[in-house]
Amino acid sequence: MQQTQHTKSLELPEIIIKLFKKRGYSQEMIEDFLSWDLHSLPDMSKLKDIDKASKIIFDAIEENKKIAIYGDYDVDGTTSCALFYQFFKMLGITVEIVQPSRFIEGYGLHLSSIDDAIEREIDLMITVDCGITNNEAATYAKEKGLDLIITDHHKDARDEMPDAIAIVNPNRRDEDHEEMRSLAGVGVAFAICVEVRKLFMAQGKQVGSLYSLLEYVAIGTICDLAKLTPMNLKLVRHGLKAIKNTKYEGIKTFFDPDERSKDIIPSEKLSFNVGPLINSKGRLDHPDVALKLLIEEDNKRARELYHQLQNCNEERKTIQKEVYDEAFSQVLEEFKVSEPNICIVYAPHWHEGVIGIVASKLVETFKIPAIVFSDAEEDGVIKASARSAGDLNIFNLLNDNSDLFLKFGGHKAAAGLSMPKDNLEVFKNNMNQALQAIPLIERTVTDFYDLEIEPEDINPTLLRTLDMLEPFGMGNQKPIFKIKNVKIKSFDILKEVHVRWNFGSLKNDNISLKGISFNYIGKWGLMSPQEVFEKQMANEVDLEVFCTLGFNYFRGNKYIQLMVNKVSIY
Repeated sequence: MQQTQHTKSLELPEIIIKLFKKRGYSQEMIEDFLSWDLHSLPDMSKLKDIDKASKIIFDAIEENKKIAIYGDYDVDGTTSCALFYQFFKMLGITVEIVQPSRFIEGYGLHLSSIDDAIEREIDLMITVDCGITNNEAATYAKEKGLDLIITDHHKDARDEMPDAIAIVNPNRRDEDHEEMRSLAGVGVAFAICVEVRKLFMAQGKQVGSLYSLLEYVAIGTICDLAKLTPMNLKLVRHGLKAIKNTKYEGIKTFFDPDERSKDIIPSEKLSFNVGPLINSKGRLDHPDVALKLLIEEDNKRARELYHQLQNCNEERKTIQKEVYDEAFSQVLEEFKVSEPNICIVYAPHWHEGVIGIVASKLVETFKIPAIVFSDAEEDGVIKASARSAGDLNIFNLLNDNSDLFLKFGGHKAAAGLSMPKDNLEVFKNNMNQALQAIPLIERTVTDFYDLEIEPEDINPTLLRTLDMLEPFGMGNQKPIFKIKNVKIKSFDILKEVHVRWNFGSLKNDNISLKGISFNYIGKWGLMSPQEVFEKQMANEVDLEVFCTLGFNYFRGNKYIQLMVNKVSIY
């Protein structure tokens, strides 16, 4: 296919062309999607208040004012803090970094944080990934004489915007640059650094390339589930490329030499390994270890911090499993009475640091929305994490019940709230009734696949081309294939829950494909591998395999592996 100057000329396999067509891509959209050209990015200097914020930061540096960065405790907030730290370090400036605790201050900017900044003689505080709804804290900062710049990407949901000296947020109510709404908080922070650098360069001062900062942008964007528009795809691709030769000792600890020597670093490495490790500390206590790791210069100290995160993540997994098992049992009890439209579960002792993950796991299991409650710090108050299913806008649905809540925020796919415990039953009834009026297909997870293929279609060329579609994530899901004319040659159960498959073709006995399914045994609604195998051997059924495709690297060998979501019969 012919491509513009922004992309290399290449021939795409027929399956990839079909995939783009299925996803509704025109020729121009395909070229933009595959482009790595940073010069074709939207002009971030047009974001509202970014010129004002950059000038205030520039002046503060020139006047030797004391600057602090205030960031959320999740991956996006932590990488945003690290990015700003490294940028100011390039300028020869040491900034203070402040992150709240999930369990003490909670999400966002607080009055106590303003008091702390005043006590530490901070002149300018810059929020990252938070602040757009913290009107009271912004007003308090102004009264106390603390200059406050808010940088965020969350929905501007209050009646008025905060009274800060500058607000840079692609989702503020009066922002008209639609193409930049998908920026993560770390992307907004990067855009500000670019503008501040321009001001220094205009004064004849040399500032090094900001390219390495894209490593933080890649991690924060993928792990915060920011939509992978062509803009974010370009930023993340270059960030992943930079990670291969990273100079940051902290980032280096997440990737062994073999991983950094591969053609690409897959986005799944960030989603399933790097992100959970960074998040683990903030889920259980304070996030400062993760931030320290991301900015650490000494290799030995970085390894020590990394091992702390590993240990913390193992603890998180244990706690999460306990909460999930109890929540799963609660939902099963509801199914014995009648099939619910939503999983709403509660226990006073559940650890609030994992309830968001548990809600996601419940959606994955039961294919319907989920809201998981636990006790808040205040007596008589419960807090929850909510996750959507299908195309349902969980934010809008919850907003209709906002009169029941004490706090509430989020977006289409996920939200958080707190409310008096006494409102729980009314809330449950309201949600079930509201969902009953919405068509089932809009509020459930359905068996989805991108394309139907056959075993003969799977080859190294196809997989190498699939790598060109990286990074995968929100808005650019890894393609799911349904394989037909396939048979199970053999299978093994690993550690009682995982399945290792060996598939063959009904048309060609020479074809053999390896597959793996993690935590497959006992999954809700799935037939056991043994039962499927026996029915197949008795010639009772034909099989369908739903999977994604990838390369597996093991002991110096590289082979095609199917990541199997489900093996079903028809």
